[in-house]
Amino acid sequence: MSQASELSFAPELDQPIRYIERTRNYYLGLGYDNPYVWAHFIDVPFAPLIKPLNESVLGLITTAVSYDPNKGPQGSGAPYNAAAKFYQPYRKSVEGDVDLRIAHVGIDRKNANMDDMNCWFPVRAAKRAVKGKRIKALSSHFYGLPTNRSQRHTLEIDAPLILEMLRTDGVDVAVLIPNCPICHQSQSLLARYLEGAGIPTIVMGAAKDIVEYCGVPRFLFSDFPLGNAAAKPNDLSSQDLNFELALRLLESAPAPRTTVQSPLIWSTEPAWKLDYSNLERLSSEEISRLREEAEKARITARELRVKSVGS
Repeated sequence: MSQASELSFAPELDQPIRYIERTRNYYLGLGYDNPYVWAHFIDVPFAPLIKPLNESVLGLITTAVSYDPNKGPQGSGAPYNAAAKFYQPYRKSVEGDVDLRIAHVGIDRKNANMDDMNCWFPVRAAKRAVKGKRIKALSSHFYGLPTNRSQRHTLEIDAPLILEMLRTDGVDVAVLIPNCPICHQSQSLLARYLEGAGIPTIVMGAAKDIVEYCGVPRFLFSDFPLGNAAAKPNDLSSQDLNFELALRLLESAPAPRTTVQSPLIWSTEPAWKLDYSNLERLSSEEISRLREEAEKARITARELRVKSVGS
């Protein structure tokens, strides 16, 4: 028996996925020789709570998009769907039939659940927190932040628009839930912007390296597949636990760059962490197919972005 077994160590594999490294190697393997430069800051803004949460209005900010049956597959088993992507910030009512999908982003399609919206958008947990008088109210709208590779565009165009929406709705604190790798960067940039404007934030994410590399005030990390950062599927107790942890971190973070890891475990078998964007697990034929799909998605996204700007 090895010393690790005797000491009951976890498997070496069972640690947060290094998404920056994984995605860089993935796109280099597909033939893209200009690795993406991720946002990285040393100084991090920090806005303390101005009033208790039970006197505060909370806003939810997502990178998911409302389901549109005219834009192709967006449910369970759906492939990456650039046509379902959005390019301008939005706000929509938290009441009624909210149906957000994540088929437009680079989530972990092999391991993440794409059926239970509570996995990526904790609106029901937030409403239960209001009912339990944990927070004063949920804002009348939730807010959509585009997944944008341009850091400048996120900071100079999208973030000011989101801030204006939050102020219009009287939001005191914000919970930001990203999905894909770029989503985690965009939401981290937005968190920094909102904190600089005096709105305390908490990021509920699954890509630890991207969020911490960018630098945010408060981060609740769940070691879950990308796309399911809010909760485990069809598990109400996990929804409430993670949301409560986010609220506690809003209240108690002593300084910026405060990270808390959720105690929830996705699976007792950590091998799922080897799947995401791992060329070592793909055949040469699969790599060629993925290269073609990536090019088609890039062209589609570019056309839609141009159309969105012109409309």
